[in-house]
Amino acid sequence: MERGVTGTYETSVAAGETCRAFVPAPLPPDPSLSVDASLQERLDEAHLVLGRLDSVSVLLPEISVFLYSYVRKEAVMSSQIEGTQSSLADLMLYEAAGAPGVPLDDVREVSCYVAALEHGLALLKGGLPLCTRLMNEMHAKLMTHGRGIGKAPGEVRRTQNWIGGPSPARASFVPPPPQRLGDCLSDLEKFLNDQPIRHSALIKAALSHVQFETIHPYLDGNGRLGRLLIPLILVHEGVLREPLLYLSLYFKTYRSNYYEMLQRVRLHGDWEEWLWFFATAVRYSAAQAVDTAKALNALGEADRERIRSLGRVAASALPVHQALFARPMSTIPAIGAVTGQSPHTVGKMLDAMIALGLVREVTGMKRNRIYEYTACLELLNREGEA
Repeated sequence: MERGVTGTYETSVAAGETCRAFVPAPLPPDPSLSVDASLQERLDEAHLVLGRLDSVSVLLPEISVFLYSYVRKEAVMSSQIEGTQSSLADLMLYEAAGAPGVPLDDVREVSCYVAALEHGLALLKGGLPLCTRLMNEMHAKLMTHGRGIGKAPGEVRRTQNWIGGPSPARASFVPPPPQRLGDCLSDLEKFLNDQPIRHSALIKAALSHVQFETIHPYLDGNGRLGRLLIPLILVHEGVLREPLLYLSLYFKTYRSNYYEMLQRVRLHGDWEEWLWFFATAVRYSAAQAVDTAKALNALGEADRERIRSLGRVAASALPVHQALFARPMSTIPAIGAVTGQSPHTVGKMLDAMIALGLVREVTGMKRNRIYEYTACLELLNREGEA
């Protein structure tokens, strides 16, 4: 349904230029959503796959391992949309105190994404509602390092920004003026907390994402934080027990469609077309997550069987394998801290797993070696290429 422009324009000034800034109307859409049979079917399909994904967090014995790796995969994909070059291996090398093969700022930015998600979840579990304070605190974590450290971490912007184009006057989109951000964020808070009416979790996440990206309340990091809010909403609403749904791969694959949809909502009010796109992204991404979780679980069991074939040393090798499964890139001291084994024993067990073709040493050095659980990382990266 085309409702026309979903907001108003106000004159603003950015970089010394006069421009027209867009102030979105509060949610929910007016007229209200028109969900026909086809769109309802797509939403139902997305809900069904989300249910399967949630069951993974209960049924799979390795869910904590999967969550660790999958959150980091999402951090990499989301940051790549914003131009960083870090890979999953780079991030895990950084976390293992290794030397990544990309600029350090890039991998630190990705690491901050993980920290922001974990902080947001902790705030929700502590009873804080979905609100501007939660967003500000997550933003502060997100912008702790890297290129965003000088972009007012944790603070709503006080100046006019713009998206695309060489100047504000020729920008693709100009978000609300700074003096309107308080009202815009207050209205978004109300919608997130079921005022004036309640919406399903999926629709709430879909509409809120567009609204947040339209408000663009920070000087930098809006895209990453906007994508982070999607799993947070689904966890807060009880649809998912763990933050296992991430849409960055889908948004990156269909980037031009994604930005076009956001702008189409603003200019034409076609929320239903956006809902179709969003539900399709959820259906695809949730199905991929389920498949990846099951594949990781199967990999772990198959490799444990191979380790058992080692005979007497298997009893010592299995805990080392489990530590590497939990952290697919690690060091002898880190593995020893988890398993309680001596560095000598850990080293021997790693040598045995290298002989089996399960593990490889990635530095080529005699000291400060880093070991990679190769098949685990390949599986995660293969999912990222879909």
